[in-house]
Amino acid sequence: MPSSSIIITKRSTQARFRVAIVMVVFASLFASIGARLVWLANESVTESPFSAAPPSVARPDIVDRLGNTLAMDLPSVSIFAEPRRILDLDETVEGLVTVFPELDMRDLRNRLDSKSGFTWIKRVASPGQKAQVLTLGLPGIGFRDETRRIYTSGSTGAHVLGAVNIDNFGIAGIEKWIDTQGLNDLKESGMQFGRGDLDPVALSIDLRVQHAVTDELRKAVAKFDAIAAAGLVLDVTNGEVVALVSLPDFDPNLPADALKPDRINRINVGTYEMGSTFKAMTTAMALDSGVFNISSVLDASQPLRFGRMAIRDYRGQNRPLNIPEAFVHSSNIAMGRMALGVGAEKHQAFLKSLGQLDRLTTELPESARPIVPNRWAEITTATAAFGHGVAVTPLQAATGIAALVNGGNLIRPTFIKGSPVEERILGRNLVSTRTGEALRFLMRLNAEIGSAKKAETPRYFIGGKTGTSEKVINGRSSSDRVLTAFMGIAPADRPKYLYLTILDEPKGLPETFGFRTSGWNAVPVTGDIMRRTLTMLSPPYDQPPANPFPQMLAVGAWGAERF
Repeated sequence: MPSSSIIITKRSTQARFRVAIVMVVFASLFASIGARLVWLANESVTESPFSAAPPSVARPDIVDRLGNTLAMDLPSVSIFAEPRRILDLDETVEGLVTVFPELDMRDLRNRLDSKSGFTWIKRVASPGQKAQVLTLGLPGIGFRDETRRIYTSGSTGAHVLGAVNIDNFGIAGIEKWIDTQGLNDLKESGMQFGRGDLDPVALSIDLRVQHAVTDELRKAVAKFDAIAAAGLVLDVTNGEVVALVSLPDFDPNLPADALKPDRINRINVGTYEMGSTFKAMTTAMALDSGVFNISSVLDASQPLRFGRMAIRDYRGQNRPLNIPEAFVHSSNIAMGRMALGVGAEKHQAFLKSLGQLDRLTTELPESARPIVPNRWAEITTATAAFGHGVAVTPLQAATGIAALVNGGNLIRPTFIKGSPVEERILGRNLVSTRTGEALRFLMRLNAEIGSAKKAETPRYFIGGKTGTSEKVINGRSSSDRVLTAFMGIAPADRPKYLYLTILDEPKGLPETFGFRTSGWNAVPVTGDIMRRTLTMLSPPYDQPPANPFPQMLAVGAWGAERF
């Protein structure tokens, strides 16, 4: 072979050898970079102190009294970044914004460029979003498994359920109460458990009734152009709250809405002068005192005067009234005279025995103290007799009326199904059996011929007392703004349920002839609620009882024919 051919062959072999060396070097370099990227990505997920921490602790399901799920946990994930481990800032920002377009790109870039050890990218992300981020293969991005609280009925029952924060801690309502019942202790002990490991919390709420009350109140707010409304259904025999509604409400799936000022729980956080609904307490007190009986007559022909102040009746009869007439015609004058006849000291003591002068507590952490005058003067007794000058929560007022119609037992309300009654009895035998029957009779009479007629419900024996009060605006009563309320009981002869409806600033309508008192709005709304829900809760009468109030047989003795 010629020498020139040998030289060419040697040069070709050397060139191929050099190319192979270069390829090996580059392959090793890329393999090293790739391994480093994989290591960084895996490290950010598996070795981060945040990903190594246990997921947010699960909470027990919350169910209604029939077992319907109201709140539950679902698996979730939170996504975080460790900026010091990020290799390509632009790629990371663009990739994350693609998955989470709601993120502010400038803010995200500033946080990821800070070289800090940790920053959240997205709290409570979906499994699909996690998969998308994983596909991007971004170093410095990690994931933490968590649980997310879901409220299956949306805003229905929101003020009872409350809400949780982003870390699944209760911040209001029953959710906050659950944390105080040992859940926080379990979290602090480091115990890990998931959904199903904890028994569900069964509420006294009936989801069917809750929905019906909410629906009827929404319609009432729209119809009467009210600024707010509230409703309650209370089992007077054991204190269980079957429904509690306050409008406007909020969706606990969006707990930030609960912080809006108009979203308060008006049933046990709002305090109001409950107006003539207090007259049921005044009448019971008067009859139970022995100073008055069902046939007693009080002079309502002239205003009741205290110096320059005069107490008048809204639609006065301008004549003496016996007790049933005073109740049905809702006479402020007669009620004032009854309270004065019993005396200020005994009047205060009676209201206190019914829980009206002290803060009422339940499982719900939110509650309000009643607003009571510092000095209980004679005029305070006269005005408190018809529900003015003393402001209480509607739940307080309902609890007091429940005690008068259930046999005289003051029972602390509960939102937990089956909560022992004996442990919640705050007072026993607060009124006599005869007084209780007399009050039930008067409430029934008011539904037959008085201001509660529009709540009449076929095949149910109902009773009730209306209340309309002027709202206090800037320290003064406003005749332009009223709060209307109605407390109804069913059945009136042996009450099981108390219904309370409140409308805040309802407007007069042509069909109400411009009137905006309780009998024209809160009463018919409560009647609609009763007609929808009583069939769910209690069987109707085939025939009304022939003699439901045996001790009240002597009707003619006090002149009922005069109505």
